[in-house]
Amino acid sequence: MLSLHRNSLKLIVNNSAAASHYLRSGGTSFFKYCRKSSIPKLTIPYRSTCRHYTSRTDQNDSRYKKNYEYDRTEDKPMYGHYIGGVVASLFIGGLIVSPGFRQNTVDTILIAERVGVVTVAMVRCFSLYLWTLNGRYTSEQEYYRALSQTHQKAADITLDALRKNGGIYIKLGQHISAMTYLLPSEWTETMTCLQDECPESTLEEIIEMFEYDTGKNFNDFFSDFDTKPLGVASLAQVHRAVLRDTGEEVAVKLQHPSLSKFVPLDVRLTKFVFDMMYKVFPEYPLTWLGDEMQDSIFVELDFRYEALNAKKTQEYFKDYLKLTALRVPDVYTSLPRILIMEFISGARLDDLKYLDEHKISRAEVSACLAHIFNNMIFKSGFVHCDPHHGNIAIRYLKKPKNGHNFEIILYDHGLYRTIPETMKVDYAKFWLALIDKNQQDMKIYGKKFAQIDDSHFPLFAAAITGRDFDHALTGDIQAERSQDEIEKMKQAMMDDGMVLNLMSLLATVPRIVLLILKTNDLVRHLDECLKNPLGQERTFFIMANYCAYTVYQDDMLQNSKYNKKWSINWILGFCTSLTTYYKHTLQLFLYDLVFSVTNLF
Repeated sequence: MLSLHRNSLKLIVNNSAAASHYLRSGGTSFFKYCRKSSIPKLTIPYRSTCRHYTSRTDQNDSRYKKNYEYDRTEDKPMYGHYIGGVVASLFIGGLIVSPGFRQNTVDTILIAERVGVVTVAMVRCFSLYLWTLNGRYTSEQEYYRALSQTHQKAADITLDALRKNGGIYIKLGQHISAMTYLLPSEWTETMTCLQDECPESTLEEIIEMFEYDTGKNFNDFFSDFDTKPLGVASLAQVHRAVLRDTGEEVAVKLQHPSLSKFVPLDVRLTKFVFDMMYKVFPEYPLTWLGDEMQDSIFVELDFRYEALNAKKTQEYFKDYLKLTALRVPDVYTSLPRILIMEFISGARLDDLKYLDEHKISRAEVSACLAHIFNNMIFKSGFVHCDPHHGNIAIRYLKKPKNGHNFEIILYDHGLYRTIPETMKVDYAKFWLALIDKNQQDMKIYGKKFAQIDDSHFPLFAAAITGRDFDHALTGDIQAERSQDEIEKMKQAMMDDGMVLNLMSLLATVPRIVLLILKTNDLVRHLDECLKNPLGQERTFFIMANYCAYTVYQDDMLQNSKYNKKWSINWILGFCTSLTTYYKHTLQLFLYDLVFSVTNLF
């Protein structure tokens, strides 16, 4: 039924005959009745046509004027449609005419898409865990089976989101895959594929960025440039090239151009996810992971810091080449997004076929690795915090150098940390107590170093040694891990209480301790991949040497601080420190001696 004008309604109410006819006819013949009577015709406002029905009576009639004036207010021009059309025209014209406007529009759409991917994945994962953790189960086995399935589903959802967004999300996935000491195996094993699945930037994008950043023509700078990257990582890719001026072969590290647009947003999104996770699941604090990424990613994205770290490491280790066989490529040019370095190729450190074909001693390689990273942690205090397989290579030398027929090449110096002196000494004392199986000193220095309490100590000892509780707490860590021990550790990680305690531990310890834990775990994994015929015992003796030297230096410093040189107390302190130092040094010497004599027969 048509909506009637309010004056027309009054007319119906005031005329009982009209009202009666209206009701009997259902409204269909009401207007016919009006035409036959002396009642003026009604005004029916209809916006699309704006028709006005008036009576033949005098148009000065007050009822006519009132109705007509009211209807005219309904007949407004459609300004909203005109404005919308103008805006749409301007937008389409901007897309066609202005490349900048077009690019900004595309970026806005991509940003919205990235936010959507993260939000959807977060909500789905949170829902899965809320459903599982709040469910009812008939047995403990059923609960663990459901939790394992939830871990796998959530890991698959997260992996899909990380792949879609790329960039630093790939790096986050790589971090997760390395956290075998923290996260369930469903998560770490699912993310392992991201080590080799980094998106590659196109040659056009690379050339455009290079010319923009350097102000030089790409073809004038290089006489040859391999279009296929030697390696692609989450933040950059490396190409082999030849400099036009000198003809020297170089490695060119180029940051993915898209990162400059999305990294600030992605960092905030990542931190938001971990913050939300803490609010929804306060018993699982992982906010430190978001904080660490926020602090480190912008340093890693400025290649000038990497150049400084590489030069510093190269300068320091030139006096230790006989022990380490370390090679750090020279850096020729460093810009925030471009790094041009000496080209040095090598094989993966775990390529056992390459080692055996070139008669490279696995035990010797393992010893050099132990010297490199123990020197960094206990002596220089300047530590490379990302020593995974992609950042370490080995190269055969036809002519032996510094007593070795190989070089260990260390790449990617973007992430380093400096260990405070006090922390370094406490860490060394902890390891000496662990090797000496002194549980009381282990607790004392473990709590000092990691700032933990007694309840966290057993878990911390297991995390830092990569062993189960029985081996970690007794100090029996020199033997290789058996398959039974590995399975026992995996089973322990399925326990809810264990995960909660581990999360609480990692939220408590200083961040630099977390990076040392990560470095320890990666180096331990590299050493296991080498299948060292001498086992891990010699590796621990090398570590003990560096720990003993660190403690000896600190003891002598404290001795000289509180006792006059050559006094009785000073001499006693000196003798005690020297005895402790040589006790551990002789262990390594005797072990090598016995091994050498055994090989003679």
